[in-house]
Formats: sequence, C-alpha cells, structure tokens
Amino acid sequence: MGKIEWAMWANEQALASGLILLTGGIVGVAGQFRGWQFAAYSVAAGVFVCLLEYPRSKRAKGTSVARTGQFCFTVCVKAFGPLTRNYYVRAFLHAALCVPSGFMLATLLGCVCLGIASIIYLAAAIRGEHWEPIVPKTESRKPVPESIKKPPQNPPPRPPPELRRKRVDDLEGSAYDNPVTVTDE
Repeated sequence: MGKIEWAMWANEQALASGLILLTGGIVGVAGQFRGWQFAAYSVAAGVFVCLLEYPRSKRAKGTSVARTGQFCFTVCVKAFGPLTRNYYVRAFLHAALCVPSGFMLATLLGCVCLGIASIIYLAAAIRGEHWEPIVPKTESRKPVPESIKKPPQNPPPRPPPELRRKRVDDLEGSAYDNPVTVTDE
C-alpha cells in the first residue's frame, strides 16, 4: 500500500474548520450572545485559517491539483518561509487559535474541528512532511516536425512507410525495369 500523506487531510480539515469558525463567529456576533467577544475573535481566526490553508501543498507523488485562484495565496504563504512551511508550527498555531473559540457554544464545533486539524498536522510533521508550493508549469512549445506540416498523400488506411508502394515519380532517375521483357535478337 502507498504511504498516506497526512498533510493533505490536515489541509482539508483545517480549511473546513476555518469556515466553521467563521460561520459560528458570525452567528455569535449577530446574535449578541453572552461572550460575543469570543465570537468576534472566531471570525478573525476563521478568516486567518482560511487564508493560510487555502493554497494546497504539492504532493510527494506530484499529482497535485491546485485550487482555483490559489496562486496569489501561495505567494503570500511562501513569503513567510519556514513559519508557514513547517507543519510543527502549523500544528501549534492551530492548537493555540482554537482555544478561545471553545468558550462559546456557537464556535465550539469550529474549535473541535481545528483541534483535530492540529493533531493531524502534528502527525504529518512527525512523519517528516512539509509544505511545498504548487507552481504553475510553463510549457515550452516544441517545433512542429516536417512530417506533420505536409498533409498525407494516401487516403486511409495507410500502411506503414516500408510497406507502401513507391510511385514512379518518387524513384530518382531510374526507370522501372520489367524483368520479363521480350527482346528482339
């Protein structure tokens, strides 16, 4: 079996946690619940977590698919260097961010989800994974071969070149010699 890439799961979990924190925080602030300041904190923490987790990391196999519009976020995350690339830092950051959200019922689910993401990031860090940016590939065009520029002369199906009959015009300078010719002697 293949090796599980824990960071991929942690990224999805943390992004969902950020959205849940944001939603719970908006509900807590809009409802003016007791301790709504924790909800306001959760809105800010949810936005921060979503911005940090939106760019996906490149997988070890190289089969990564970037999220739509992640390039600008990738540049921002890449700019902070080891603070955002190291999964130990992310694990402890998410663990610290989730604590104040646990003091209010509206943000408790986001707190628990972010705590789980923190544990998964810790598992990824222990296994030696780290964040690698997905950079867009610049494809260089190869010159078009001469065989493609000229259209085919024969209708399909075309036999391979070595089995094709040679046309008389294509033979250089030699005429066709009929081996059975009647000569007057």
